[in-house]
Amino acid sequence: MFASQSLSNPPGSVIDYTELAQKIQDGDVKSIIIRGGSSVEVVSLGNPTPPVRRMTITQFTNLREEMFALGVSEQQWQNIETIVPYEGDTTTGLLINALIFIGPMLIIIWVFWRMMRNVRAGQDQAMNFGRSRARVSRDMERPQVTFADVAGAEEAKEELKEIVEFLKEPEKFIRLGARVPKGVLMVGPPGTGKTLMARAVAGEAGVPFFSISGSEFVEMFVGVGASRVRDLFDRAKAEAPAIIFVDEIDAVGRHRGAGLGGGHDEREQTLNQILVEMDGFETGTNIILIAATNRPDILDPALLRPGRFDRKVTMDNPDIKGRIDILKVHAKGKPLAANADLEAIARITAGFSGADLENLINESAILAARRNLKTIGMSELQESMERSVMGPERKTRVISESEKRKVAYHEAGHALMHYMLEHANSVHKITIIP
Repeated sequence: MFASQSLSNPPGSVIDYTELAQKIQDGDVKSIIIRGGSSVEVVSLGNPTPPVRRMTITQFTNLREEMFALGVSEQQWQNIETIVPYEGDTTTGLLINALIFIGPMLIIIWVFWRMMRNVRAGQDQAMNFGRSRARVSRDMERPQVTFADVAGAEEAKEELKEIVEFLKEPEKFIRLGARVPKGVLMVGPPGTGKTLMARAVAGEAGVPFFSISGSEFVEMFVGVGASRVRDLFDRAKAEAPAIIFVDEIDAVGRHRGAGLGGGHDEREQTLNQILVEMDGFETGTNIILIAATNRPDILDPALLRPGRFDRKVTMDNPDIKGRIDILKVHAKGKPLAANADLEAIARITAGFSGADLENLINESAILAARRNLKTIGMSELQESMERSVMGPERKTRVISESEKRKVAYHEAGHALMHYMLEHANSVHKITIIP
């Protein structure tokens, strides 16, 4: 405070009552300006140093009386050029003074509010940490996928139609004393439509669909995974009949005892809770657990025993009939040229999964658009197949003549063997372009 006052009032800038009265009597005062209600600026005539002097008063009327008491006459007072009450500074001064006193308090209150808000957010996050992250689809949000949208897996559809029938008419099975499978494990390589099949079951049954990945259960904190499993099954029971779909269940369902943490491994606690929840299904619960994996060999045997995952549905890569059906499903709504032969494409795509075939149709549509075509022709379909298997052509690669000759002999040998062998795939194209 002392430093601030010294800087704002340097030596020689302050005037007292006696000196002011003497200057008025000598005619050296040009004007008196009131600033902030209690501060007075005295502006002197000529070029004195300093030209403006300051003093502090209680009221402007008291200043006038003080000057008269010190010998200033009425005429001398009137000779002062201007007496300016500075209205704007009154409000500004009050605001500045208010901010000086209230500002620090407001800052403290704001900091305290932020701290409390962060604490509250942390508490809410801690409360929600153990809640399931499953995405639920119900009513209009329910998957609009049906078995008609799933091609190339007729045996799997037949197995799962019983699940749909149970969810729609459970009394039919209960009346005969039948126990409907509590869990269905779909096994197959990536891209064969396991997730799509689970969504089709939910769409056909018309029940709430809870979907989650196996990796979403496990966290670094002990007990979180088990808590999420309990919350997921509680939510499903509250909306029964319902379907719970766990994708990539091998992330949480692998053999116990294989983790670094031994029996205290968080993943094993999560698996134990899944086993407990599946054992806790009552007869009339009407909840089906569908899980998908491409690594059934690493799953814990307790998870696969009857009474938990009773039914195992295998979804392999489609045969030629399945590939034709899948290509027709994905080509629906796309303009195909007259020469586009999906059966011919199906014959040369042995080993393709459903996802590979969907990508083939999509790539062919992109190629047609790149070439400014209005329809997707056979050349686009064939090139898309080749790009899927071998990648794009590397036309700019430099190859010596001797290397070209060696590659040509090699590929010609492959072509001759495929042509001569009865059960080999037919020769589609021969090229030495890498």
